[in-house]
Amino acid sequence: MRFSPALEQGRLLRRYKRFLADIELASGEQLTIHCPNTGSMLNCMLEGGQVWFSRSNDPKRKLPGTWEISETPQGRLACVNTGRANALVEEALHAGVIRELAGFTGLKREVAYGEERSRVDFRLEFADGPAYVEVKSVTLGYPDSSVAAFPDAVTQRGAKHLRELAALARQGIRAVQLYCVNLTGVDAVRPAEEIDAAYSQALRAAVADGVEVLAYGARLDAGQIVIDRPLPVLLNR
Repeated sequence: MRFSPALEQGRLLRRYKRFLADIELASGEQLTIHCPNTGSMLNCMLEGGQVWFSRSNDPKRKLPGTWEISETPQGRLACVNTGRANALVEEALHAGVIRELAGFTGLKREVAYGEERSRVDFRLEFADGPAYVEVKSVTLGYPDSSVAAFPDAVTQRGAKHLRELAALARQGIRAVQLYCVNLTGVDAVRPAEEIDAAYSQALRAAVADGVEVLAYGARLDAGQIVIDRPLPVLLNR
């Protein structure tokens, strides 16, 4: 995924009210931009650190830009726009990068399913039946560790998605939890039990029921983001 037009660079002054961030450009101009991340953004933003944002000329928009990439306290880069994850995964699926899901004949987005009225990110059609794929964006890293973690805040919705996937797997339907790791310098992924023990338990229960858990890392810079490699998922710390 290439950014077009190119991202602009600034310096983070502060994030507040979850969806707002103040930044300063090299010219000294200060802007308030949209922060498209509902999580805590733990360890993936640094006041005074570099940020990259996309600018919109849409006159209907209240804010001129959207925060896309952040410099982390560990010196990594994180794509903090969680809305990018599904597009990145779809691009990788069509390119055959995600080998475990290669060979599908059809792809549908945001398909309703399950007893808890969920919507799965992708339903892929294969000759032997469908696969339901739920995508999560991972940006949480820790100092002196190349293992990223999910989630960065308690997520009841994430646990619900795992229960829905597990129910499918028990019926013999292929169900996949896919972690899109939008953070540089990462070699593996784990559940963040120290943040959300219930989610971690739900993940292990889902695996026991037959849910496949995959993780793929992305190469990212101010010009593009590309999913390029599989990563191991460490279910136990």
